[in-house]
Amino acid sequence: MSQVLFAEIDRLFELAPAELGPDAQGVFEELIAGLESGDLRAATPVDAGEDGLRWEVQPSVKRGILLGFRLGESELMAPAGPLGFRDKNTYPVQKLPMQARNIRVVPGGSAVRRGAYLGHNVTMMPPSYVNVGAYVGDGTMIDSHALVGSCAQIGQRVHLSAGAQIGGVLEPIGQAPVIVEDDVLVGGNTGLYEGVRVCKGAVIAAGCVVTAGTPVFDLVREKVYRSTASSPLVIPPGAVVVPGSRPASGDFAQRNGLQMAALMIVKYRDAKTDKSTALEDAFR
Repeated sequence: MSQVLFAEIDRLFELAPAELGPDAQGVFEELIAGLESGDLRAATPVDAGEDGLRWEVQPSVKRGILLGFRLGESELMAPAGPLGFRDKNTYPVQKLPMQARNIRVVPGGSAVRRGAYLGHNVTMMPPSYVNVGAYVGDGTMIDSHALVGSCAQIGQRVHLSAGAQIGGVLEPIGQAPVIVEDDVLVGGNTGLYEGVRVCKGAVIAAGCVVTAGTPVFDLVREKVYRSTASSPLVIPPGAVVVPGSRPASGDFAQRNGLQMAALMIVKYRDAKTDKSTALEDAFR
């Protein structure tokens, strides 16, 4: 059934706004309902056996979200106290099934946009934000000032610490979203952008900024991880990544003792690392 929906989205996406008929709104609403129920996703995990997960990106989801911006009209939203809001009427703040899924949204300025999915036992501390197309798995904690960007995929039992920024992507259509797999700890003021993938159980220490152009130096396995034209930057399962530095190249840099930021894998997660993150359960 989803393939029929995606084919219709792709057809409508190629039309000019003036050519969109009344059927387009129904197609858009079907997509949004599927995203909010978790039945449809911008990227879907597939079990690849010993290799962990393989992710299949669904570009039609992004096309459908962009279609919603064409269909919408800017309107004043319901005021919240003295604050006023204006946005496309196709993307208001979502009314979450909080009791049905035991979702906790602590008062103080958090919001989940329409077309996002929050799983069971998710906690949001204020202020935090989840954008359209994002998927947040069961038992995940979204701490204060954290962002889950458009179409980002967050697994189960993930901790997004205060100030963590999970970048979103709608264009280019074919680019993979940021993917954070199960049981990952993302430290405070950390940024994950441009389709990077953090595999199961990894720890990204506070202050790391990870982009498609960031090389990651593995001090344990003596390897360097980079993105390529055909694959994103992948942080291995259980890796503990910390910020560091490396010498900048060139005579001028050497004369002035200049350094460049670098990310390093200093160990792989073990029982001791797990113990240091076990306090999360008390906050859930």
